Amino acid sequence: MKNKLIERAQESCELCLAKDDLATYIVLPKDDSDLNHQLLLCQKCIDQVDRKEPIEASRFERIPEIMWSEVPALQVVCWRLLNRLKEQTWAQEALDILYLEPEMLEWAEYTKDHIETQDVFHRDSMGNILQEGDQVVLTKTLDVKGTSFRAPLGTVVRNIRLVPNNPDQIEGRINNQAIVILTQFVRKN
Repeated sequence: MKNKLIERAQESCELCLAKDDLATYIVLPKDDSDLNHQLLLCQKCIDQVDRKEPIEASRFERIPEIMWSEVPALQVVCWRLLNRLKEQTWAQEALDILYLEPEMLEWAEYTKDHIETQDVFHRDSMGNILQEGDQVVLTKTLDVKGTSFRAPLGTVVRNIRLVPNNPDQIEGRINNQAIVILTQFVRKN
């Protein structure tokens, strides 16, 4: 099936036409049982589609041309990206004319990209994007509120959790104590 996907995509990213760092991308909530549920994308596009990196509007300016593709997964991803980019005039115009059948629209709405939200990224003291499960190091000795314990500079905090809707805070465990840590005092390890 992967060879058919590569052939369909003409050995390039189906969104931006990049030729390097290509991978199969399954458009959730579908599975890999059907080629129509998959895309061939470059890692940069995957990271932006999955909200692991901030979205770059210029990367997706060819969506108005490709949104009419016969590949259902591509239609769905185009719809999702257009909803996130709708402050761009070209994206709003494309979204206004894009039509998806009801079952395709249900698939597209799975990620809730159509709901007004802003991409929120948790960044460490060096500007690196933090993700659930990352390991960080404290860059400052911190007093842990509610205890007599101090977390020393250089303490490793494993398996962090991101505080929803607050990019300045993460949660972690130090000495088996769950604490909230400001991202300005950590560095991704």
